Amino acid sequence: MLWITGLSSVACKADQVNCRLWTHSLLPGFNLNGDFVIGGIFSIHDYMKSEQNAYNRQPPKPQCSGSMDFRELRFARAMEFTIHEINNRTDLLPGIKLGYEIHDSCAAVPMAIKGAFQLANGVEPLFNNTASCLNFTAAAVPAVIGESGSTPSISMARILGLFGIPQVSHYATCACLSDKRQFPSFFRTIPSDHHQAAALARMVKYFGWTWIGAVRSDSDYGNNGMTSFLKAAQEEGICVEYSEAYYRTQPRSKVERVVNVIRRSTARVIVAFMASGDMKILLEELVRQTPPPLQWIGSETWITDPYFLQFNMCAGAIGFGVPRSVIPGLHEFLLDLSPAQALKSPLLTEFWESSFSCSLTGFSESMRECDGSEDIRALQNPYTDTSQLRITNMVYKATYAIAHAIHGIICNDTECDKSIQFEPWQIIHQLKRVNFNTKNGFRVTFDANGNPAANYELINWQVQKDGGLDFMTVGHYDSSKLRGQEFSMTKAISWLGGQTEVPVSVCSEICPLGTRKAVQKGRPVCCYDCVPCGEGEFSNRTDSLDCVQCPSEFWPSAKRDSCLPKPVEFLSWEDTLSIILTAFSVTGALTAVCVAAVFYRHRTTPIVRANNSELSFLLLFSLTLCFLCSLTFIGQPSEWSCMLRHTAFGITFVLCISCVLGKTIVVLMAFRATLPGSNVMKWFAPPQQRLSVLAFTLIQVIICVLWLTLSPPFPFKNSKHYKERIILECRLGSAIGFWAVLGYIGFLALLCFVLAFLARKLPDNFNEAKFITFSMLIFCAVWITFIPAYISSPGKFTVAVEIFAILASSFGLIICIFVPKCFIIVLRPEQNTKKHVIVKVSSKAL
Repeated sequence: MLWITGLSSVACKADQVNCRLWTHSLLPGFNLNGDFVIGGIFSIHDYMKSEQNAYNRQPPKPQCSGSMDFRELRFARAMEFTIHEINNRTDLLPGIKLGYEIHDSCAAVPMAIKGAFQLANGVEPLFNNTASCLNFTAAAVPAVIGESGSTPSISMARILGLFGIPQVSHYATCACLSDKRQFPSFFRTIPSDHHQAAALARMVKYFGWTWIGAVRSDSDYGNNGMTSFLKAAQEEGICVEYSEAYYRTQPRSKVERVVNVIRRSTARVIVAFMASGDMKILLEELVRQTPPPLQWIGSETWITDPYFLQFNMCAGAIGFGVPRSVIPGLHEFLLDLSPAQALKSPLLTEFWESSFSCSLTGFSESMRECDGSEDIRALQNPYTDTSQLRITNMVYKATYAIAHAIHGIICNDTECDKSIQFEPWQIIHQLKRVNFNTKNGFRVTFDANGNPAANYELINWQVQKDGGLDFMTVGHYDSSKLRGQEFSMTKAISWLGGQTEVPVSVCSEICPLGTRKAVQKGRPVCCYDCVPCGEGEFSNRTDSLDCVQCPSEFWPSAKRDSCLPKPVEFLSWEDTLSIILTAFSVTGALTAVCVAAVFYRHRTTPIVRANNSELSFLLLFSLTLCFLCSLTFIGQPSEWSCMLRHTAFGITFVLCISCVLGKTIVVLMAFRATLPGSNVMKWFAPPQQRLSVLAFTLIQVIICVLWLTLSPPFPFKNSKHYKERIILECRLGSAIGFWAVLGYIGFLALLCFVLAFLARKLPDNFNEAKFITFSMLIFCAVWITFIPAYISSPGKFTVAVEIFAILASSFGLIICIFVPKCFIIVLRPEQNTKKHVIVKVSSKAL
């Protein structure tokens, strides 16, 4: 390399120098002389024969070994065919004959580098600085097509790039080759693995697989491709259970370990980013024992390779391949091969002998001699199979791209001049500008990184009627479309085992609605437990990462997959409890009305007159209001009902207690008036009694007015007491106002109780003091127990407790004060006489 780059015209004028090559040049597999010779390097064999070097003699000539890859042979011959087709055209390079020099790299880096050097230097065994000096300063070829593998292509690109020789690969997909700083002269007609890796990750996500395994070739192709895939998979939320690497030259123990990892895996989908040679060894090791059911996802390198169709375990495999094509005339060119033509090329000789198991040279003891009966048209192998022509079309496009680049340099509108001298870097410049359609309708152009547009077909391995496998195109992927629209399915996919349903491969089942994902400690994010949403939370999508809190007036459904309005609870008229309380309320009011009617009818009788009939009627009226005011507590609270219920209750009860208090005072005053010289009754005559009731009631009215003015009760939706429902209640507004109302009622009741207790033993057959004492005792007991019950009762029962207290105290008053009198009036009329009252008083006085 230093010898070539250091040569200059100055050296040509110096003393004559003679040099010779120290090693043997590689014989090309195919060659044709021409005005411009295009180089080609293909991986026609899988291995390079390796020998131990003792370093005491010149190393032996490197040779290929292993079986021949008939598919790669077809690629090489496709380059031949294309150049012959170009030479026969009159519109592209008229008057120009292209030649070719095609080498076999054995899929090995040393052979690829040696071939690259030979294409750059030429094959002259001797060098001198005379007339041929200037010829040696130019490269032997203007451009090189190849190599098939990414690793050999990288090595070649580093060498050829130093001399500015363009390299157009048909099959090297490593994304690293897009780096123009490292590989300034590299181009390719197959899309970069950057696009394929992203397409594979989106396809895995598209079919809902989140738990997969991954295997790759331990090479630049596999490692770089898998790195791009794993990055894209992570962005798509896909977890990889394992990622194993293998290369075909590694010990068998390594592939056995990879196979054991695959067998123990729980992932049912496996992505294989492997070269064909590595994939072949892996599958052969897997079939030694019954393989687990796996859904294979293949990279472009092997998913369209017909060799692998023999592995039925891969039925249902899917992957991306470049679009299939038809190249007119290629099939006939491949089959136009006779034994005599095969003998002209060592590669074709090996192909003929391997295909027909006979010897063309006649020097083999293990094979019969070919007798001419062999029919190449009857062969069915990758060489003769032109049904797909995917990568073959990439060779076709690469050859045409170089031809168009040469055209851009030496041709004008009318003719081409083969005498024009040009440098390889000029081809690079022209390759950046090419933009044309091939004869079979495919666009050829390169972007700034030397890559073509990424378009793939989605390939599916489907079982045919004869039981064999075949490639089927079931969809397309176009990277230029918007995200989420890249896929377009055209046919149904046949999955593993011939199933029509997409196989499932997840570490954890999809979390249903109403749950969230909780990642299992120490495991990938795709392995999780489904935890039900907490209280007051919901999740309305599967595989939710978090549950969402329902709004304050909503509560999650039973399955916690949506928020429903909280039921609003209040003591409605339809409730059974409301009906019962209403019945008691109406009954109490009717009872008070009936008692009033009885008293009114017997208003002239001694027992009615002796019990202060005016206050009695006022008391019955207030009791009727007390019974009826309990109805204001039933129904949906509103602003007016909240204010009405508490004020009506407070005022009516004060009116009631004021009447009772007035009757108690009347009893005490009446007996004081019987003492000699007492005129106390003139201070508590009926006008004073009415005034006292009015005064006591007016105080409560003032308290209620202040309460309603400053901070009145109001309807309120209480969602704190019960989280799952709303209690529609009346907030007190001012607690001081509420307890002032109750406190005032309690004060009057207590005062009434004390006075009645003092007057209980006064001599009167109809003395009301003892009955008032009992009624006040019941009243106080009811309201004392009301306080803790009111505070602790939940929801609508708070209102029910208050209604019960009102009804209980009201019934206590009407039963204790009026029922005994009604009993005598109605059932014991003989006791309702003045004589009976006077006799009773006299006897007690004595």
